Amino acid sequence: MSPSPRSRFSLYLDLIRWDRPAGWLVLVWPTLSALWVAAGGFPGWHLLAVFVLGTVLMRSAGCCINDVADRDFDRHVKRTALRPITSGQVSVREALAVGAVLSLVSLALVLTTNGVAVAWSVPALLVTILYPFTKRFFAMPQAVLGIAFNFGIVIAFAAVQGSVPAMAWLLWLGNLFWVLAYDTEYAMVDRDDDLKIGMKTSAITLGRFDVAAIVLFYLLFLGFWLVALAPLALGAIYYVAIAAALAQVAWHWWLIRTRTREGCFRAFRMNHWVGFTLFAGIAGSYLLR
Repeated sequence: MSPSPRSRFSLYLDLIRWDRPAGWLVLVWPTLSALWVAAGGFPGWHLLAVFVLGTVLMRSAGCCINDVADRDFDRHVKRTALRPITSGQVSVREALAVGAVLSLVSLALVLTTNGVAVAWSVPALLVTILYPFTKRFFAMPQAVLGIAFNFGIVIAFAAVQGSVPAMAWLLWLGNLFWVLAYDTEYAMVDRDDDLKIGMKTSAITLGRFDVAAIVLFYLLFLGFWLVALAPLALGAIYYVAIAAALAQVAWHWWLIRTRTREGCFRAFRMNHWVGFTLFAGIAGSYLLR
């Protein structure tokens, strides 16, 4: 007996990776950290809701755009061969429509903040659309992904302060290295398949230096955040969080050191705990003041 056809809603949930929250968690924690720093503590329920929902929606829209762009490549990669678009269960037109609706709802949320935040949301969307296509010609497309992912930090400062200070850009740059770290771990999972189909990724570009580079990216990430937030004198709890994040970096090295698919994928999926640890240190520091 053949299985019953799946509902459109169920397929759309698969399209936006609803069952894989790690993808939006690595976006939401640095965004919330920036929001807390910009506001000097709890930013209020309105901004909290705008940025949590907006982050989830834009990550989901990004999945739609990415899968449309990569549909001819994904069928040759073990991990992605059964994605809704690649398998023919969802059409390109449907996926683009879903992505457009999600983007418009996210824009509506940003419109409830201020003009500066709205202005910064435009390049954020454009880079999100551009990213999937850079995998065809750019040796480190993960850097473009980092630029797209980091706009949450910029928009958070814009929404709270009406401007984007130097501190925000230091956090932005540091977070770029974090994206390079965890998305290179992700790329290591598919390296064999990507080599066959001619896809460009940081895992391929870095070659035998991939593991060392990932550790360096993590350290640069934490280093930039330490420098950026040093003027705030956040206190002991923040530095405990930094130490806990460093311990996680060591664990990630242990997971990826042999370059197994399982170890690299597990490391990628656990990255949101690094972001949560830093957010907890920042939010806890403001709470105890």
